[in-house]
Amino acid sequence: MDELAMLDALQGAHAPWLDAAMVGVSVFGNVGIGWIVLGVVLICLKRYRACGVAVVVAVVAAGILSKLVIGEVVLRPRPCDVNPDVALLIPRPFGSSFPSGHASAAFAALAALIVFRVPRALCAGAGVLAVLIAVSRLYLYVHYPTDVLAGALLGAAVGAAVALLIRRRTE
Repeated sequence: MDELAMLDALQGAHAPWLDAAMVGVSVFGNVGIGWIVLGVVLICLKRYRACGVAVVVAVVAAGILSKLVIGEVVLRPRPCDVNPDVALLIPRPFGSSFPSGHASAAFAALAALIVFRVPRALCAGAGVLAVLIAVSRLYLYVHYPTDVLAGALLGAAVGAAVALLIRRRTE
């Protein structure tokens, strides 16, 4: 099954409550703002200050790489551009489809949290939220599965690298 067919099949899962939930989860990930707020909160806590810095730097770096570098080179059309018959629940996002900036930011933040070994509950919650954000981009018909996968892998790599560098400098 090709990726567009997978997304088209997913359109059958829509329900009003799920639409609202997916829009809300996706909005949390817009421009990585929810993750940046988490980073700022962690910066305010002395014990987690370095982790908070890592989260913010990782999210910003992953966003720049995904949308302003890779996205501008690849220029992949979004599914909603290829099949405009699907009504979007959100405004069409800017830029190209590959890779997903939402997934990049989410998995960059998650990787930083894991590297800094924050409490399991925070990691678990962030992990669930990162996966939901990634899935929301498919559900909302604005990314292909490979866009989300590439974004998640890019974000995880950037997040881990940034966190390891910051952790080494602060220990």
